[in-house]
Amino acid sequence: MKIAPISEELFQRAQHSIPGGVNSPVRAFRAVGGNPRFMVSAKGPYMYDEDGNRYMEFINSWGPMILGHAAEIVQEAVQRAIPNSLSFGAPTRKEIEIAELIVDMVPSIEKVRMVNSGTEATMSAVRVARGYTGRNKMIKFEGCYHGHGDSFLIAAGSGAITLGVPDSPGVTKGVAADTLTAPFNNLEAVKTLVEANKDQVAAIILEPVAGNMGLVLPEAGFLQGLRDLCTKEGIVLIFDEVMTGFRLAPGGAQQLFGVTPDMTTLGKIIGGGMPVGAYGGKKEIMNFVAPAGPVYQAGTLSGNPIAMSAGMAMLQYLQAHPEVYTNLERTTTNMVNGMKQNMQELGMNFTINHVGSMFSIFFTEQPVTDFESAKTSDTAMFGRYFNAMLQRGVYLAPSQYESLFVSTAITDELVQEYLKANSEALKEALLR
Repeated sequence: MKIAPISEELFQRAQHSIPGGVNSPVRAFRAVGGNPRFMVSAKGPYMYDEDGNRYMEFINSWGPMILGHAAEIVQEAVQRAIPNSLSFGAPTRKEIEIAELIVDMVPSIEKVRMVNSGTEATMSAVRVARGYTGRNKMIKFEGCYHGHGDSFLIAAGSGAITLGVPDSPGVTKGVAADTLTAPFNNLEAVKTLVEANKDQVAAIILEPVAGNMGLVLPEAGFLQGLRDLCTKEGIVLIFDEVMTGFRLAPGGAQQLFGVTPDMTTLGKIIGGGMPVGAYGGKKEIMNFVAPAGPVYQAGTLSGNPIAMSAGMAMLQYLQAHPEVYTNLERTTTNMVNGMKQNMQELGMNFTINHVGSMFSIFFTEQPVTDFESAKTSDTAMFGRYFNAMLQRGVYLAPSQYESLFVSTAITDELVQEYLKANSEALKEALLR
């Protein structure tokens, strides 16, 4: 792997005009040491940086590149749409078609509203839940990240952890007072919060599979327990499936685990990787959204025709090819089993959480089931491991507290390349 002088130069230059030199904090490599690589292109399983280095990568734009980078079916759909203009600010047929497809695929969604990001989706869903219930408070889970809306930066995950500012300045005391937090996988703690705030909780929002404290799976009965509690107390249950939607199954985590929320938020995959998000749910809830109802939410670029065309191509392919999920599960399982063998041979303390095509390595000897157990990981070890993998041409998420994603572009041969790099990188990280 070549050194990256051009990336170094670009990072120094970027800091003069962009806060911290990056447009999203986790990209800065602050949690792992070193400086970011600036990318110029990507295809299939690989990204290429400004210095000509090639990386087998497992971020996949934080999930949506399930078919690998620059998938032909998505690119062709975009190319067909571009000559018709990049934006209308007016309704199009494509918006209806993708809405109908999402309604058909996702169990909880009877109506859906397009927005431009996962953050917009989660902010809007909570607002609608408050408007629908006439209540103000919401419950979120420690370590779950739902974008950078004020309400969600209370005990947030992802980049907020690695930067050491889980409670961001600029979030008012009033907002914080309406945001209640509970440990992930702790149903009794949620019941206690609901009882202490009787008839005041509008919504419970969570990632059904947490991906922003590293990958953390729901324990048996946790999701169903939340479903039962929300039904009993008249609380809107929101699944944030920005990461898991259409990735873990055609209908997302809710299909995989057989638990149907009242509302669902979706993200980049419904735009084939382009900037897009959506929120949807039961008709009676979604009919509270303007202009059908009193809860206001709008966006000039919502339902952008290029993003809708890319998303249609992606979702139609996934719906028509359910074998994608079987193949991804097999590939990821082979990777996880190989990593476990490597670490066992080295006598390392580790936990690997895995579901479908998502996984995380935690350098800790205890099971990782919530935010507190995730924080027992040896983050210094992770930083050394990350950089050792980077030098071997494997690009991982630059944070212990992120899930990794596998695409269909990862072949059996690439799995073996990955496992060889994994073994060598672990040995190097242990010696430093």
